[in-house]
Amino acid sequence: MDDITPSAREDAAPRVPWRLRLFGRLLESWIRIKPDPATPRSLLLPGVPVCYVTERYGLSDALILEQACREAGMPSALIPLQNVSTRRKRSYFATSMRNSLFWNPARRKPPMQPLAELIAQLDLLPDQDVQLVPVSIFVGRAPNRQSGWFSVLFSENWVVVGRFRRVLGLVLNGRDTHVQFSTPVSLRSVLAEEQGQPRERTVRKISRVLRAHFRRIRAAVIGPDLSHRRTVVDAVVNAEPVQEVINTTAVKESLTREQAMRRAHEYAVEIAADYSHPVVRSLSFLLSSFWNKLYDGVTMHHFDRVRAVAPGHEIIYVPCHRSHIDYLLVSWLLYTNGIVPPHIAAGVNLNLPLVGPLLRRGGAFFLRRSFKANALYSAVFTEYVSQLFARGVSMEYFIEGGRSRTGRLLQPKGGMIAMTLRAFLRESRRPVVFQPVYIGYEKLMEGNSYIGELSGQAKQKESLFGLLRSVKKLREHYGRVAVNFGEPVFLEDLLQQQAPDWRASAGEEKPEWFNRSVDALAERIQVSINGAADVNPINLLAVALLATPKHAMAESDLIAQLDLYKSLLAELPYAERITLTTMSPREIIAYGEKMQWIRRIRHPLGDVLTSEGKQATLLSYFRNNVLHLFAASAWIACCFINNRRMARASLQRLSRLIYPFIQSELFLPWDEAGFIERIQATIEFFVRRGVLSLDAEGRVLNRGAGQGDAAFQLRTLAHSLLQAFERYYIAIAVLVKHGPHTISAAELENLCTLTAQRLTLLHELNAPEFFDKSLFKGFIQQLRERKVIWTDDAGKLDFDAALVVVAKDAKVILSREIRHGILKLAPQPKTPAAVEAASDKAA
Repeated sequence: MDDITPSAREDAAPRVPWRLRLFGRLLESWIRIKPDPATPRSLLLPGVPVCYVTERYGLSDALILEQACREAGMPSALIPLQNVSTRRKRSYFATSMRNSLFWNPARRKPPMQPLAELIAQLDLLPDQDVQLVPVSIFVGRAPNRQSGWFSVLFSENWVVVGRFRRVLGLVLNGRDTHVQFSTPVSLRSVLAEEQGQPRERTVRKISRVLRAHFRRIRAAVIGPDLSHRRTVVDAVVNAEPVQEVINTTAVKESLTREQAMRRAHEYAVEIAADYSHPVVRSLSFLLSSFWNKLYDGVTMHHFDRVRAVAPGHEIIYVPCHRSHIDYLLVSWLLYTNGIVPPHIAAGVNLNLPLVGPLLRRGGAFFLRRSFKANALYSAVFTEYVSQLFARGVSMEYFIEGGRSRTGRLLQPKGGMIAMTLRAFLRESRRPVVFQPVYIGYEKLMEGNSYIGELSGQAKQKESLFGLLRSVKKLREHYGRVAVNFGEPVFLEDLLQQQAPDWRASAGEEKPEWFNRSVDALAERIQVSINGAADVNPINLLAVALLATPKHAMAESDLIAQLDLYKSLLAELPYAERITLTTMSPREIIAYGEKMQWIRRIRHPLGDVLTSEGKQATLLSYFRNNVLHLFAASAWIACCFINNRRMARASLQRLSRLIYPFIQSELFLPWDEAGFIERIQATIEFFVRRGVLSLDAEGRVLNRGAGQGDAAFQLRTLAHSLLQAFERYYIAIAVLVKHGPHTISAAELENLCTLTAQRLTLLHELNAPEFFDKSLFKGFIQQLRERKVIWTDDAGKLDFDAALVVVAKDAKVILSREIRHGILKLAPQPKTPAAVEAASDKAA
């Protein structure tokens, strides 16, 4: 390679301008270059002038390129090209340029004009050639998990940064500068291939090839481009489904097509995430410190199974939604365990100043609460989800539609699931798996606001000021957090169960099995979330103490009750992935005192543990987290509140009658036969524990005397489910009292809610979810689905004697005092005719 002698060594050769030499010396003292390959000079074509091509123009890139060339013994990039006469003062050019700091952008030359000038000169000099050497410059690669915080923030990425940020990047990452020289391209050879083609076309082709080359190199060095603002927004707006809605919107709203296009583009920008590796890593540093300050620890279970499922699958994470912390917690855990965080669907209410852009760069994309009436927004959002899906980006969304204010799983909203299913049917490159995630807390930052909202106060709108006010809550102690990964739901398996021939009709706009499959998938996810619950000490204390009238219990009784609960969950596991605290009953009590959930009252005859006032109301949230785990045992206990004896057959009959309603409310995993098996197993457990006994023939169950320990344990256990049956009775009593053809389903929901609120005020129930309107709505819907009630032609509810039979069965569970109290509080019908109609139906 001795014949490659830079002309700069000749006496008459031009020199690098003194200003650039000065800046270069200053930069050289700090920059440490790692060339790739180690000897880039060996790539050059002998005796052919060299013109370098960089991805982006900038003074720092030019100086780094010059230093790399000098250290490798290659021709200078900052002097004119030798043997080829052009007006260029440098022997390099870039495929893109930054806006000038001093000059009018309109006066700038196109970035590829130097290439056009080179081609023009070679046309005049047919024996001359020029080799184009693409050079990629990276000041700090994509960071690893050991990178420093500031280094991560200013490391190389896909964004064209400003001058100030570039300077900081050089200061922080300059000693980790990578310069990659690619194989030279003979410009003469390219012109020979393009012989006869217009030169403008040749310039565009070379430019396109160079840009594609730089993108490939950048993706290989720092990872794929996940900055959706640049790579996805245009694809969304230009997609055929969106274009069709744009045309329709323009006609419908008397807009020009350009105005409709602009609106669609604004929607896409409002929605799209702007994922950034440096920001994600920076957030991981901040959150690690934040969790350590806020919590005693974050425990994760069954993550190894997620790792086993992930390869070859498109993963959709679907956590329960308890707190705003959920958004950050799952992503942080995945990232710190070596999995790329998913893109998260977040409410547009979180797109606050400062916070919104930060969340967006962490992978959040924003959606409005409702957009049914906005066809264009709906089309843009649906297409955005499809684009994420097509690019293999994992997603996370909350199918409950909002945070649970009661601690229960909410009835799922099918919108995001439907969009995912449509995207899968449209372009299914890889199998899709939904990964349910249970998140369990021991104390919530939003607890007080939840109580206020359930009591009728207006929901506080998220704001930057509200966020700043919440900083004082960081001083409180929030215990531990558990994140459990549930049983995954494989989309293709579920579709096969719902519609074995689904592939044959997958291309239809909306197959007949589509809605059925969305509902089944949503329910399966909720069941799987419940099947991965973590039972912490606060959950167990809440289930026990809130079952007593004054939320107080003697220490000995509380220890016995906690021991019963732990034994029940250990001997009769609800599901394989349930996790249970290892603390003993005494340790649980001590922990509850430490967390200030309960208070000890000293007494000579034995200490009393109590939870008072607002703390007791807040505890109901944590009781509801695990209520489903005690559904079968609590139901059996309910049957013995007012009955000393009951036949097994009667218990089974009532179980079949009530199960569809508690299954819908609590997302229980069994079918009717499975629930009966669970009932039988629980009965055997109670008999072993001495809580119940059997007659000689094993057909009749007996409980102990009313004042005995066994009866007390049953009453305490029953209370966790008793309020659900009281709500059911309220709905039935109000409907029967008004009679058929008098009220609609919506009116019944409102009357039930008002009755429950009044009952709460009179009896001082510390259970805000008791009058939760959504629970009444779900029960009424179940009555309609099971044909117990139905809607007439006027939109009013109708029923027959079967409903009255159900109401009479309530006396088995509810005491006469409770039933009469509910009947007395239930609103009176508006007309005497309604009373007469109700009496006729009952007869």
